[in-house]
Amino acid sequence: MPADPLHSAGKPQRSTTSQPPSGSGASAIEVRRSSRRRRTVSAYREGDRTVVLIPARMSEAEEQRWVSVMLDKLAAQESKRVLGDTELSERAQRLSAQYFDGRARPASVRWVTNQNTRWGSCTPSEGSIRLSHRLQGMPEYVVDYVLLHELAHLLVPGHGPRFWRLLEAYPRTERAKGYLEGVVAADRLPRLPVAGEE
Repeated sequence: MPADPLHSAGKPQRSTTSQPPSGSGASAIEVRRSSRRRRTVSAYREGDRTVVLIPARMSEAEEQRWVSVMLDKLAAQESKRVLGDTELSERAQRLSAQYFDGRARPASVRWVTNQNTRWGSCTPSEGSIRLSHRLQGMPEYVVDYVLLHELAHLLVPGHGPRFWRLLEAYPRTERAKGYLEGVVAADRLPRLPVAGEE
């Protein structure tokens, strides 16, 4: 029985699995080719894997292009999902287990609307983590990075070498930092006048 009956298009003629481009949000990409599929391309997440369904006749170059397009589409859909405080707390627990062997145990994790100059904050003595509502709608890897940054503060209060060594475990640290720096830089750009305004 196929794992995703809504996306099945007959028995795949060929299936390949590869590592994704960095920052795509999945650990592996499986491309399934089908002779019954004529023109359409679709993709979905299956656990920690992304499955891309394509017509069997596509060239390798077309396959690569479509995999990239579908990964971008999935990432855009996922970034529109807003996590509630409960989901945010569960995500923090999973990230702590995955990257810090579960040693970072926050007492509370929640969104706040009063942080306009910081992406997140942590009070180690209380075990509380707060994330700025401005992160909502950003890519998941960016939210994960900010969560991990604050979780790391439960283990190491300052920003010394030991703190940054903890964050080295997260493979998208540099990409997430770059994304957030880009957001800050874009906010500082002068606004172009809108048509009709002087």
